[in-house]
Parts: sequence; C-alpha cells; structure tokens
Amino acid sequence: MSKGFDLLSEIRSQKPLVHHITNYVTAGDCAHITMSIGALPVMAHALQEVEEVADSAGAAVINLGTLFPSQVESMLALGKKAREKGIPVVLDPVGAGAAAYRTETAWRLLEQTTPAIIKGNEAEIGFLAGIKDVKIRGIQSLHGAADPLRSARRLQEKLGYGAVVAATGAVDVVTDGKREARIFNGHTLLPLVVGSGCMASSLVAAFAAVEKDYFLAAVYALAAMGVAGEIAAETGDGKGEGQTKPPGPAEFKIKLLDTLFYLTPQEFAHRARIEII
Repeated sequence: MSKGFDLLSEIRSQKPLVHHITNYVTAGDCAHITMSIGALPVMAHALQEVEEVADSAGAAVINLGTLFPSQVESMLALGKKAREKGIPVVLDPVGAGAAAYRTETAWRLLEQTTPAIIKGNEAEIGFLAGIKDVKIRGIQSLHGAADPLRSARRLQEKLGYGAVVAATGAVDVVTDGKREARIFNGHTLLPLVVGSGCMASSLVAAFAAVEKDYFLAAVYALAAMGVAGEIAAETGDGKGEGQTKPPGPAEFKIKLLDTLFYLTPQEFAHRARIEII
C-alpha cells in the first residue's frame, strides 16, 4: 500500500491545526470536514490575530468565497506569515473570472504570498491560466477547459515558483510541473452540495500539514474526497435492507463527513483510482 494512503493515519495521529480564512457561507462545513479527517480547524479572520494563530498552524486555507476588503488584508498577512514560517497555504480562488475584484484579489495573493497549492474548479483554474473557452457564473463552473490538465499545467508554468495546481471536475487533475495526476473518484452529488469545493480545500490543507510533498498531498486529499463521496452516495447497508432511494444533497453531506471519519487507509487504498504520470 502506498504511503499516500497512510496519510490518513498521520493526520489522525498528529492532529495538525489548519488555519482558515474562508467563505462564511461554508465555514462550518470546512470546520466539520477538517475534524472528520482528524485535523483541527481554526477560523481566525481578524487581522489582529492571524499571524499569532499562524504560528501554531500546520497548514492554512485562504478561500475567496465571500470577499470584503478587511478580509483581504488578513489574507495577505496570513499568506506572508505562512511563507515566512514555511507553512503550506492552499489558495482556493473561488469565483475567479466571475468578477474583477475577486480576480484581482486572486492575483494579488498569488503574486505577494506564493501559496504552495492552488486548488480551484476547472473554470477558475482555466480562467487564471488564460484559457478563453471557460465559463463561470458566480462560483459555479458552467464550462471548464477542454483539457483541465493543460489549464493546470499552464497556470503552474505561468506562476513560475513551483506551485502545485489542482483543478477539480468530473476528473480531478493535479500538477507540480514535473508530475501530473488524474483522480477518477467522485460522485455527481458532490457538486450539488454547497461548499463541497471549500471542504475539499480543507482536506488538501490537512494532508499538506503532514506531507511535505504537496503534489502528493493534493492528489491523495482529492482522492479521499472522491472516495468518501462514492461511499456516501451508496444506497443500502449491504445487508439487504437498504434505502429505497439515494440520499439527497443534505443527507449526502452528513454521510460524507461520517464516511471520512471512518475511512481506513486500507479501504482508501482499495477504492482510490489515481493515475500519476
């Protein structure tokens, strides 16, 4: 079994603190999923405390979902402090391309804080990469790039500092400029859960807190999210007395959190479908 699957045990053993400046719509969900995987969440947004809290964090998430100016200053302070201390930051450029302010903020953070991992949906990553045929409305990807891996590769090259770029979609893709991965796990209910992308970013940060190869951290975190989605969507209990219909988005979200809590490295390894090239 690859050591990547054992990262579940590492997270649960080390219980790293994951510092979030995140979307207030989904902050609770991000906290829940961080706890479910075995890490510890903190949502510290105030400029007066972000650097102090970062001192004890193993990783950080900066999420652009609900932007306002004072929050952006806190994001910049967190990103710079994390870079100074060698703490991996996961930047989730929510809605980049949908509005000028958030697009400008995404680039400001990329240029001034050089986050270790950029994780967005296909349209967000495609837009930042300069792909013309992507379409986004609000935070929703309506049309990703024809080749998401090409978009991720192009953004990674454009940044020029060795970042890991991950684009989520029907097939998740990750690149660090030298290696590339496709993750084939997932379920159609995941995009129907508000905040599933934000939750995935929290998972990526939890994995990055215990795995310094951030490419592998992103790959296995997204695989864990996809595997948990598949299990959560299964009907029945395997004993012949199952549900009569699949879960809806609300029930699915609860089952997703519980599945991650109970997921073992062995089951993870058995169900993960990862291609690294």
